[in-house]
Amino acid sequence: MPTSTVVQILTGAIAPVIVISGVGLLLLSITNRYGRAIDRARLLKRDLDESEPGHARVKHLEEQLQHTHQRARLLRSSMIYASWSIFFVSLTILSLFAEGVLGLHLDLVALPFFALCLLALVVSIYYSIRDISVSLAALELELGSGKPR
Repeated sequence: MPTSTVVQILTGAIAPVIVISGVGLLLLSITNRYGRAIDRARLLKRDLDESEPGHARVKHLEEQLQHTHQRARLLRSSMIYASWSIFFVSLTILSLFAEGVLGLHLDLVALPFFALCLLALVVSIYYSIRDISVSLAALELELGSGKPR
């Protein structure tokens, strides 16, 4: 295979590889938030178990635990969709290489994979934004500054 063909293949795969890098950083951020939510849930559960039944604080802890659990579910969904995004962009790159190396015309394969990558990324970001809203509601509840939304 001529070097110029290899260079063309690599050049065509650069944009999808950059997407993997960007989504990887997003995934790292989401994973850190997820870990903090899980740690917070464990602390709340321990405090709830140590509280006396019927105490006024129990209802507050239960509401906090519910918000934290909702956040963890949202973040898990965001991580799953970000991972799917990386999976689909990897298939895009694979199809670009197969097209270049094998001389196949896989444009009809690479484009849908890239579209699925972008769609999964949008859904992942949507769940991340929802997590931010829920975390603010939990903070408002904890501070007692008003009713959460």
